[in-house]
Amino acid sequence: MDCTGCETMPIAQALVTRYFQLIVARQFTEAERELERVKQKMQKTEWNRGYFRALYGMYLSRKSADDYAFFSKLDLGDKVALNNYRKEFLLHMGNGLHGDFDRGYFSAWADCMRILSRMDIPSSQPPKESGEEEKIETLRSDKSQATIANFLKEGDNNKKE
Repeated sequence: MDCTGCETMPIAQALVTRYFQLIVARQFTEAERELERVKQKMQKTEWNRGYFRALYGMYLSRKSADDYAFFSKLDLGDKVALNNYRKEFLLHMGNGLHGDFDRGYFSAWADCMRILSRMDIPSSQPPKESGEEEKIETLRSDKSQATIANFLKEGDNNKKE
């Protein structure tokens, strides 16, 4: 089925926005109700099926607090990163090589990033003080392992000598 124009199909954006707010606030019972409302208002298309699956996956990963899930690793207060993820998802959504299901799926993630970036959520990362360098932990017991950070640091030290 050709789904030209599916990307602009109205999926009750107010419901979707409310849904994202609820899962961020970890109000899962209400989020589940909102998700059901979204599902009832959707037309039965492959694009919408992909969109809904993404929404449901977000719900599951947020509820289970899976440390390996993309949603769990997001810094919800980092507007720059959220906008970069949104751009990435929009590229996938617009890619004609993806089927309707996949484009719907990526569209839901793009919508999620857009809405999260507009919400006032404090960053989960402590702000870095000016001049503070990120510390990289290495295994000191394994001298055969080199890290790129150590390699670059040693190169800088050699230049100073």
